[in-house]
Amino acid sequence: MTDFRRRAALAVLLTAEAMNMLDGTIVHVAAPVIHARLGGRAADVPWFTAAYTLPFALLLITGGRLGDIAGRARVFRIGVAGFTLASAACAMAGSPGALIAARAVQGACAALVIPQTIGLIRARFEGPALARAMGAIGPVMGLSAVCGPVLGGLLTEALSWRGAFLVNVPLGVAVLAASGVLREDRAARRPRPDLPGTALVTVGTGLVVFPLVQTGGGSWQWGGAVVGAAVLAALVPYVRWSARRGRSPLVEPSLFANRGFPAALVASVLFFAVMTGLSLVIAMSLQSGRAGADARTAGLAMLPWSAGMAVASWAAGTWLVPRIGARLMFVGLAVLGAGILGMVAVEATSPGSRWMLEPALGIAGCGLGLFTVPFFTTALHRVRPHETGSAAGLLNAVQQVGGTLGVALLGGTFLAAAPAHGPAAATERAAGAALALLPATAFAASFMTRKTRAPRPSAARTAAAQAHD
Repeated sequence: MTDFRRRAALAVLLTAEAMNMLDGTIVHVAAPVIHARLGGRAADVPWFTAAYTLPFALLLITGGRLGDIAGRARVFRIGVAGFTLASAACAMAGSPGALIAARAVQGACAALVIPQTIGLIRARFEGPALARAMGAIGPVMGLSAVCGPVLGGLLTEALSWRGAFLVNVPLGVAVLAASGVLREDRAARRPRPDLPGTALVTVGTGLVVFPLVQTGGGSWQWGGAVVGAAVLAALVPYVRWSARRGRSPLVEPSLFANRGFPAALVASVLFFAVMTGLSLVIAMSLQSGRAGADARTAGLAMLPWSAGMAVASWAAGTWLVPRIGARLMFVGLAVLGAGILGMVAVEATSPGSRWMLEPALGIAGCGLGLFTVPFFTTALHRVRPHETGSAAGLLNAVQQVGGTLGVALLGGTFLAAAPAHGPAAATERAAGAALALLPATAFAASFMTRKTRAPRPSAARTAAAQAHD
């Protein structure tokens, strides 16, 4: 493959990645307008986002394994086509229920697309070129997530809320048209479908995530969450048992041979809970607490958040990560914490002031960018070729679980406090909850950077044999 075709393939993959991640947050600003136009219950508003992230989280690991089995380029194209059609259905929805159903189809199709990007990139690049290509994933994902509210606000005001979904249609068509530059790639040893593992992941994740979104269902929901956690815990011994019997488990057990990758999963849940949940809270607060603020104004008010993320991501990937390495993650969390503290201070002393809030948003955005680039680089640099599908699916799945957790925890905190205390106080409380998650994120990330003991010779030979296969 020529350098031009490699660059074109990378552009196609990153565009699809951006398109899918953008759609996870683009409705944050548009959600109040959608609710006003379509009607329905206030409880439907979180589902405009969660209906996308829930099936996305449920099916990501399965989507990664389908790429190993059927071919990553083929599954990628199927997913992009389905995502594009579902986006059109979202734009034409005439009721909250129809929109939520179309969003669920979008999320399921995105779960087919996203896990394939890492595998297809690793199949096309090697050496320093691979490092640069992999390093582009983190900034693209992060920037897409935080630019969603800005674009959603602009499209909602310029066209209507339907424009926030229609934007995906030309992008999806362009990605499909250019996907011919992708060569087919699949696992060297074609794995068989793992139906019991798929069932464990789907049922367990669904039982854990559903109570985070659907409030008011009583203790049975949280009892289901406990059962879901137990089901997910059972996945680890099942995977080991399946591998010992020579089967093809849905998740590669070698990913858990040291603490680094499991720690990355935990850190991802916590970090993306803060990023996604705080983004939703800011969008709702800007539209409910600032005089004359509409969707477009709210979107533009978040430009410092997105610009800070963009500049910090570029600086981290270009200069800081090569010099500081994984330690930059902790700098990013500290800067993010300073930005959130600034938000709390503004809401406590000058509630409703958009202009005083924007510097704090810019600082928080810088913190996001300084964390995401070293995080994804550190989380993926030890992943071997036969682990790619599992690693991509797992990392993206827990990211979506984290985003759903953030929507439920931070968004729920805001919605619960706003009627009685006003939007400024509600924003202050939600920001305080986000701030409380950062020490736990730093603690989990610290295990990603710790050295582990070298494997015993027999284990090393086994790992080498697996990599060779």
